[in-house]
Amino acid sequence: MSRRPYPPVRLLASALAAGALLTTAACSDGEGSQSSSDTTAEQAGVARPDAAKQTPTGSRSASPSASPAALTEADAKAALLTEADLEGDWNQVQDADKWRDRLLVGEVDVADFLTAKSNATDCQALLDALYDDGLLGDPSGPSALTGFEQGDSRLLEQVAGYDRAGLDARMKWLRTLPDTCDEFTATGSGGGKRTVQVTEASVPDVGDARAGLRVSVQGDADGGPATLTLDVATVRVDTSAVTVMGGGLDGGQTDSVEQAVRQGTDRLRTVLDGGTPSPQPTTMD
Repeated sequence: MSRRPYPPVRLLASALAAGALLTTAACSDGEGSQSSSDTTAEQAGVARPDAAKQTPTGSRSASPSASPAALTEADAKAALLTEADLEGDWNQVQDADKWRDRLLVGEVDVADFLTAKSNATDCQALLDALYDDGLLGDPSGPSALTGFEQGDSRLLEQVAGYDRAGLDARMKWLRTLPDTCDEFTATGSGGGKRTVQVTEASVPDVGDARAGLRVSVQGDADGGPATLTLDVATVRVDTSAVTVMGGGLDGGQTDSVEQAVRQGTDRLRTVLDGGTPSPQPTTMD
């Protein structure tokens, strides 16, 4: 799979060149499914987490507590998925923080939103967040990121600590997007039109709260038509969260994303409880 010079292109999908990948999932809180129309949350700011940011590693008491301890940098790294956690031929890569998908870059056509111009702002924020790995906003605590390749598809996972109020608001905002951004048009830097569709998807019933989307972008890549499909799932565990995005020009990665969410959430809970994740997954579907 070829690499492009800066600005980096997240080739989360096909070696064909527009770069391609990322996202799927659902809309439910800790008590089960929730319709995106039932929640209206103020959008949190979109900013790309700095995967390389160094945060001092704190110590943790081994004594049990009623609630999980705060996430440390060492925890975030230990909670990341490994190849052993994923079925299939996923291979871990070292440059996942440089992945970008050029099909996600574009200006949303405000004319698509005749009754609520503010919806265009939300949809623009979604595209920007997918491009910048900022779906849950800027972490207030440690953050770690890893990525995997399988053929022409890619899988990205981020584990990070957040402000609880901001995290809840951001997840509620994600649940509104299938209604707010159902289908719209974005114009790329070269003037090409891209049709974007956003739907809700189910997320495994893990963690304290969860949200998920499937995003498809139809446009041109290397002079030919292309459709980027992104499956995205986010899961909150106390004040930390796991975000998994998978897909590419060959389609989404629903099964792999769901498996990654289960394993990633289990690993996160383990480290927050003061334990060490098993080198082998505890459950496999």
